[in-house]
Amino acid sequence: MTLLDLIILLIIAGICGSIAQALVGFSRGGCFLSIAVGFIGALLGSWLAKQFGFPDFFVIEIGGTSYPVVWSIIGAVIFVGILNLLTPRRAV
Repeated sequence: MTLLDLIILLIIAGICGSIAQALVGFSRGGCFLSIAVGFIGALLGSWLAKQFGFPDFFVIEIGGTSYPVVWSIIGAVIFVGILNLLTPRRAV
């Protein structure tokens, strides 16, 4: 995996994490948090898909590494939803 492949994976993870945060309504953090949420969502979503025997819908292959976009978003929504429930509300 080259540096360019890693940068592209980070961008895709950031987009998936941002989509998940927008769906849940969680607006804390910035770009780095979105990337972390995207990668954690990919791990969680892929694990859930394997546990229930679901197929991969939309997988991006970059530098020999496959990134499951749909499962990343689903896993990130679950992860962000749990984070949203566990963190205290901000006073506005």
